[in-house]
Amino acid sequence: MKLMFASDIHGSLPATERVLSLFNQSGAQWLVILGDLLNHGPRNPLPDGYAPAQVADRLNAFASRIIAVRGNCDSEVDQMLLHFPITAPWQQILLERCRLFITHGHLFGPDNLPALSAGDVLVYGHTHIPLAEKRGDIFHFNPGSVSLPKGGIPPSYGLLEENHLCVMTLNDGQVIAQSEINP
Repeated sequence: MKLMFASDIHGSLPATERVLSLFNQSGAQWLVILGDLLNHGPRNPLPDGYAPAQVADRLNAFASRIIAVRGNCDSEVDQMLLHFPITAPWQQILLERCRLFITHGHLFGPDNLPALSAGDVLVYGHTHIPLAEKRGDIFHFNPGSVSLPKGGIPPSYGLLEENHLCVMTLNDGQVIAQSEINP
């Protein structure tokens, strides 16, 4: 199974269109969105091409192939625009040899781990900083932000194929973080 991960869209139409274009090209079965889909939030600047209603329309075209969790900037009003569920604070995806615990990162995250087994993967956004590494017995995977990256890192997204986690830049596909899980 191949999965694509995007986080922290924050209502950016150009970022959404780029993500969906890459998703179409990727061969991934699912697009996993790690929260903060439509709103920019009071601590963030307006992202380029801020158009939440149009972002919802674009994402709705892929509703049957999206798995999403709620971010700290998402609300029930956002859910009214979207044709796929976004109100769960976390989801789990079971792979053959491990579990992916999918969350935004503001409730569960590196400093507040859920109950995980050795070899499981904590997948989160929220920080807008990409990461793919093993910490202790748990893998940490953050695809960064597609619209409002931080730390001088360009917009990015993630892929999981086979046992390979990879974070790539949104505009040119350069690998900026990667890790093998359960080799």
